Amino acid sequence: QVRIVESGGGLVQPGGSLRLSCVASGTIFRNYDVGWYRQAPGKQRELVAGISSSATNYTDSVKGRFTISRDNAKNTVYLQMNSLKPEDTAVYYCNIRNRIFTTFAYWGQGTQVTVSS
Repeated sequence: QVRIVESGGGLVQPGGSLRLSCVASGTIFRNYDVGWYRQAPGKQRELVAGISSSATNYTDSVKGRFTISRDNAKNTVYLQMNSLKPEDTAVYYCNIRNRIFTTFAYWGQGTQVTVSS
């Protein structure tokens, strides 16, 4: 069965950095687009960054601060987060979606990121 596991969250001060990892098993990983989403208390879940085979996209609020990348040999997608702000505090979720058959999509359990002094 498909399993998605996120890790790397934690508590950091404003201006600090974290690197999140998303590891997938049970799929042909290279056939999936991957998105990092986040959800803060009282807010809707939003797409933060996405990656297909190589192209990337970011929401405006994280451009220049976050970088998404993938290593298909390790079935892993990373989200490098720099210059973190309190507004980045949220649970971060990884989603993988088949590039052609988009109903084949899977979510991880999430990892908490807290930015506070």
